[in-house]
Amino acid sequence: MADCGSSPQPRALVFGAGSVGRGFLGQLFSESGYEVVFVDVDDALLAALTARGAYTLRLAGVTGVRELEIGPVSAVDGRDSDAVAAEVAQAAVIATAVGVRALGAIAKPIAQGLLVRWEQREPADVPAEVNVIICENLHDAPEVLGGSIQEALPERARPSMAAHLGLVPAVIARMSPVPTAAQRAEDPTLIVAEPYKVLPVDRDAFVGNIPSIVGMHAVARFEAYTDRKLYIHNAGHALLGYLGAARGHTYGYEAIEDDWVRQRLYEGLAESARALVAMHGFEPVSFQEHIDYLLVRFANRALADPVSRLARDPLRKLRPDDRLVGSARLVERCGMRPEGLAWGIAGALAYVNPEDEHAVALQQQVREQGVTAVLEEVCRIEAGEALGELVRARYAQLNEAGR
Repeated sequence: MADCGSSPQPRALVFGAGSVGRGFLGQLFSESGYEVVFVDVDDALLAALTARGAYTLRLAGVTGVRELEIGPVSAVDGRDSDAVAAEVAQAAVIATAVGVRALGAIAKPIAQGLLVRWEQREPADVPAEVNVIICENLHDAPEVLGGSIQEALPERARPSMAAHLGLVPAVIARMSPVPTAAQRAEDPTLIVAEPYKVLPVDRDAFVGNIPSIVGMHAVARFEAYTDRKLYIHNAGHALLGYLGAARGHTYGYEAIEDDWVRQRLYEGLAESARALVAMHGFEPVSFQEHIDYLLVRFANRALADPVSRLARDPLRKLRPDDRLVGSARLVERCGMRPEGLAWGIAGALAYVNPEDEHAVALQQQVREQGVTAVLEEVCRIEAGEALGELVRARYAQLNEAGR
């Protein structure tokens, strides 16, 4: 805490106190000298963070486990729009980690707080400019959030967005599984994550001065970093999750130890890597080193990342521009056949998990319409094209093996 008479700490407002919010952003902001304010709707978590003013971050690395206490932190109920807006009005920096489907819901209180910030100037010493670091797995997240904020603003305030609001995309590559019921019972504030500590952000998206934040790297040619994350890290997780589930594995480290899964994972990543090197000019040796290190992280037993987390929400992950189909299309544009990636698409179409509402919806759609229709409707892959034939053949193999 700040000493009596000293200047108050700047506040970092984080929408979402989950795996990315507490598991990554809270640490970076805290180590950079910010007081962290979380916005969430989990009543038990809000109460625990408020009572303690800190939380436990357990860093589970390949070489060992250590615990940190992250603080000072506070928490605001996301359903209290006035309280959230008041925090927006005074935050030195804002970040989102709510998940793609919730981005629209946070736009209204953000807009409400921006109005106070721009028109009432309370507190008076807070600059009009503020940057929102957007930590979501969505290529056009700044456009989605920005459009929703603009709609929520009165017309008179909309011109202020371009001058005073930075919508900064970020690449989140730290892995952090959702806490188990036992872990929450042990400590409601506990979050487990790997120690990886690099946050690339788009240098050109900031307004005003770029804040100095531990682990944050403001980079140019940001699209290359987002493509690497989506088509290597996210695609690799999806391959591991769906093929691991098909083989009956519970954790990611179990799946990568399975020769059958590992062979197809390596094949899919090699396809994506060749395409990305051709597209963005990555140096092949260092790019392969990046992939090799990522595979070591995937095999981290201490993290115990569940296959169900890696595979969740297959409807989103099967979209034409997302990690599996998007990777496969990129590979095709570079003149190659996505043999390994087709296994991932087939695995997602075959993924069954009664506790995942989106997996349930997908399987219902497959039952009612057939896999060919779903392939065309959800993935935009025609049955008769080369990728469609590859996926359908692998889907049939997975179904046959599962009988």
